[in-house]
Amino acid sequence: MKQAFLVFIGGGFGSVARYFVGKYLNTPGNHIPYGTFLANVFGSLLIGLILGYLSKTSNMSQSQSLLLASGFCGGFTTFSTFAYENQLFIKNGDYLNFLFYTFISLLVGFSAVFAGIYLSKLV
Repeated sequence: MKQAFLVFIGGGFGSVARYFVGKYLNTPGNHIPYGTFLANVFGSLLIGLILGYLSKTSNMSQSQSLLLASGFCGGFTTFSTFAYENQLFIKNGDYLNFLFYTFISLLVGFSAVFAGIYLSKLV
């Protein structure tokens, strides 16, 4: 039960952080939802750092990993919003932004995870 509570707390903080990022960066004038993009990329980098660090050391407990990786990163990143925003691009016939946003999000998101894991090995 303690593990579920840690994920719940971390997820709550992550969701609130994502809300503020989206509120200030996902403006109607932008063609690309920068807030969602930034949340997903930063969350990918952060989970790479956390899990990379966890794999090389025993300085982080399972509780800390659940709070930060599963909880905070899980609440902060948002695949569902990403999917919805892409659905809107398709619905509006904006295929160029659909392709750009999808491709760049996947490329930069995966790269951020790998970068986080790499950087965690340097610390």
